[in-house]
Amino acid sequence: MLESALAAGVAEAGGDVLLGGILPTPAAALLSRRYGFDLAAVVSASHNPFHDNGIKLFAGDGGKLDDETEAQVEALIRRPPPPAARPGRITALEAAEQDYVRALADHFRLDLAGLRVALDCANGATYRVAAEIFTRLGAEVEGLADRPDGRNINDGCGSTSIEALAAHVAGSAAEIGFAFDGDGDRVLAVDGDGRVFDGDEMIALVAADRARRGALGGGVAVTVMTNYGFHQAMEEAGVEVEVTKVGDRYVLAALKEKGWALGGEQSGHIIATDYAPTGDGIAAALMTLQALDGRRLGEAGAMEKLPQRLINVDVADREAIAGAEAVWAAVERTNEELRGHGRVLIRPSGTEPLVRVMVEAETAAEADRICGELADLVRAELG
Repeated sequence: MLESALAAGVAEAGGDVLLGGILPTPAAALLSRRYGFDLAAVVSASHNPFHDNGIKLFAGDGGKLDDETEAQVEALIRRPPPPAARPGRITALEAAEQDYVRALADHFRLDLAGLRVALDCANGATYRVAAEIFTRLGAEVEGLADRPDGRNINDGCGSTSIEALAAHVAGSAAEIGFAFDGDGDRVLAVDGDGRVFDGDEMIALVAADRARRGALGGGVAVTVMTNYGFHQAMEEAGVEVEVTKVGDRYVLAALKEKGWALGGEQSGHIIATDYAPTGDGIAAALMTLQALDGRRLGEAGAMEKLPQRLINVDVADREAIAGAEAVWAAVERTNEELRGHGRVLIRPSGTEPLVRVMVEAETAAEADRICGELADLVRAELG
């Protein structure tokens, strides 16, 4: 229904539409560049429940639209132009799925023969292509949450409910597992014992491997939420790190500015611009296996995570945190005390009336204590 409505609107405005069917979001970015489209659009709930369906837009070069262009699109939705004198056409884009799988296979020339892997597809867009590419590369696949019905996307499965995959792998013959989110641009990993590895750990593994091989092409871009242990590991590996605001578009902007190829977020949104200009969960899973080079995930030891505690504090005005002098004085003092073995990060939510208080320290007890104290201070100042 949503696909039909979107296609009809584009055609009414005079644009020609090619329907690619059910594909991961990164496929739209990749194929837009490959086919020379002016724009690619994806209808998806992303990592959310089905009723939060939205639209993601990509430019012809495969990158996400910038904020200014998105604002122009939103303005046109509120005040649409008159229909075009000559409507566009709507046709099916044949073999889009196979083109996407072929692009993955051609870029990641892996031999996965003998590997047993569990894939949690979140009842979303990867439910066919993930198993197909892993099977094509020789792996034996155990599929989970691969029967979407339009309403069960991200429902107790996928990267937002990684516990399901962890329990499955721990009790199965699978050596490794990957959990994608609903639209397939994120991934988390699980080792054979059921231990979860987040985006920070996967990026660290790939970065360290590429640095050893002289194939990193510079440094790595990550966000302010990236675990402090990542920074320690990259310092030991001699890898420069650029820190951005939260959001994959900021990571990509930093990569473009620096001319680097690798970056991402703790959530498992990992970008490798030598493959595509956006996060791709399947590609990130294959990069991880490439970096492991036959080793078990639990034995790779790319980084040691510091205990992290996050508290979301409800506030009336999230922007008021900028003027909370007592809070920032406490942050400065605590960061000085934790220097070299932890840190404090306080920031307003971008969309909700919340202030996020995050603390990393050498022990979970210390992180819990400091985070609780700072959260109480935020409540006292902004409550």
